[in-house]
Amino acid sequence: MDHLTPNDMSAVVEADRAHIWHHLMPHKSLETTDPRIIVEGKGMRVWDQHGKEHLDAVSGGVWTVNVGYGRESIANAVRDQLVKMNFFAQTLGSIPGSRFAERLIAKMPGMSRVFYANSGSEANEKAFKMIRQISHRQHGGRKWKILYRERDYHGTTIANLSAGGQDERNAQYGPFTPGFVRVPHCLEYRASDQGWGDLSGEDYGRRAADAIEEVILAEGPDTVGALCLEPITAGGGVIVPPPGYWERVAEIVKKYDLLLHIDEVVCGVGRTGEWFGYQHYGIQPDFVTMAKGVASGYAAISCMVTTEAVFEMFKDKPDDHLGYFRDVSTFGGCTAGPAAALENMAIIEREDLLANCAAMGERLVGNLEALSEKHAVIGQVRGKGLFAGAELVSDRAAKTPADEAKVKAVVADCMQQGVVIGASNRSLPGFNNTLLFSPALIATADDIDAITASVDAALGRVFG
Repeated sequence: MDHLTPNDMSAVVEADRAHIWHHLMPHKSLETTDPRIIVEGKGMRVWDQHGKEHLDAVSGGVWTVNVGYGRESIANAVRDQLVKMNFFAQTLGSIPGSRFAERLIAKMPGMSRVFYANSGSEANEKAFKMIRQISHRQHGGRKWKILYRERDYHGTTIANLSAGGQDERNAQYGPFTPGFVRVPHCLEYRASDQGWGDLSGEDYGRRAADAIEEVILAEGPDTVGALCLEPITAGGGVIVPPPGYWERVAEIVKKYDLLLHIDEVVCGVGRTGEWFGYQHYGIQPDFVTMAKGVASGYAAISCMVTTEAVFEMFKDKPDDHLGYFRDVSTFGGCTAGPAAALENMAIIEREDLLANCAAMGERLVGNLEALSEKHAVIGQVRGKGLFAGAELVSDRAAKTPADEAKVKAVVADCMQQGVVIGASNRSLPGFNNTLLFSPALIATADDIDAITASVDAALGRVFG
């Protein structure tokens, strides 16, 4: 713990209360309750201002700290790089930028070029801009529409919210950017709400993908340029696509000459047990965006990765002064990000964390499924790797979503026990009912068992 006196810590708390605008926080509650200050982290655990230890099952609250807290080798790599050369605009190159791009592309067969930025939202915005520019350069401005999926989330900017499939996140921010068109979700557990009859497994997967084709035909195939999807829907409920879905999506993309943009901001760099979530499904994207786990939160970095074919579309022509991607990310030129990302990737390789993620992910899902035998409130468990969700229902037969207040009470109970879990909240009207888990890739069997034991106790207290 940081050795601050009680008076020092009291001053920190009051400064926070007086001056910090927290993310996703109704601040009225802080008028009567102290903000929680996280003072230190080590491995899977963090300590607050009172010295209370918490086991972190959400990797920094937003699926980010993939290799755990207190990694001196990453901090040292960043420190050494910043002293040598901290920043220059990305119009020129840097040693860590070149080296990490080479290492990253080696993990992504078929991909070729890396555009650096500093957040997932920004990376997705770059991809959207490229798609629009390709529309003008290659299709006379016609193929300009971008399809996105219900329940998926791509970021906080107005353009990203325009492609946002979570209506409560979008509320009060319209009007939105035109040309973004929604396609249906692929959550088989909620198939009965979609009016497609009693389908399951591959039959449902292909039907959910067919719905994308129906939207393309309704919009006009010559107007649709790209499809943007998360490989596994994250905050929308941890939705692992059913069998047949991605195979049919690949057919549709090829049939209508669409660019495929895979948003790996959450799933990328090991979260699902592969380097990238799309690699479970044998598909070849045109764009891949990533951020959170790229440097495990030790520095700000995001990447927008493309194929060489996409890159070639932006090559200068002698008579075209607009023949390049006219975009800049100021802090894409900061060398801390790729320096941290290089060591982050090295840690994952040295410690074989992809294999650990797969093994501990099986244990996490298995433990949650065992809890579903005990607690009827668990309607379905979903997940891949150390990325899992448990959807809570008040009536298992009818699949009636559990009350959001009770879902939040489970999270609060776990926090009181010293375990930090997440939940979908203020995102999906009527369906903010999924507990979310994304422990660091270093999680042990004891960590997983402690996480699920806390959920067991919390469910018993909240739901009886």
